[in-house]
Amino acid sequence: MTPAIKLAKKQGISYQVHQYEHDPANTNFGLEAADALGQDPQQVFKTLLFALNGDPKKLAVAVVPVAGMLDLKSAAKAAGGKKADMADPAIAEKTTGYVVGGISPLGQKKRLPTFVDQSATAFSSICVSAGRRGLEIELSPQDLVKLTQGTFAPIAKI
Repeated sequence: MTPAIKLAKKQGISYQVHQYEHDPANTNFGLEAADALGQDPQQVFKTLLFALNGDPKKLAVAVVPVAGMLDLKSAAKAAGGKKADMADPAIAEKTTGYVVGGISPLGQKKRLPTFVDQSATAFSSICVSAGRRGLEIELSPQDLVKLTQGTFAPIAKI
């Protein structure tokens, strides 16, 4: 059981865990998850870390549909910054306690400001990484925001 699943269980929210065989040759982790689970890529979300204002230590979390990309300008604005850059993968792994491709917005080692793309609100449930490649957790977008103490914001380019 990953920290993400433990957190959802501890908080007593409704969730489902989905597992699939991760192909080590596939580096498009989000689309792989959507395909493997037969889910709409608009309903499966990837977790990305970004750094604000050129400071690699000032990190935030973005949760966006795998069908799209993070809009760094919108993410910076949502986080109260002037500019955003993708976080260094090694720093992202160290900060969250998860490996790239398996970073969950839930149960991270260090709580970071979290922004979930507002498109998530169109669905009763969405899938995000459960903390390991090949493992997804499905929950309501509202529960995701509650568990991460996050905010809905228009941060994706689809």
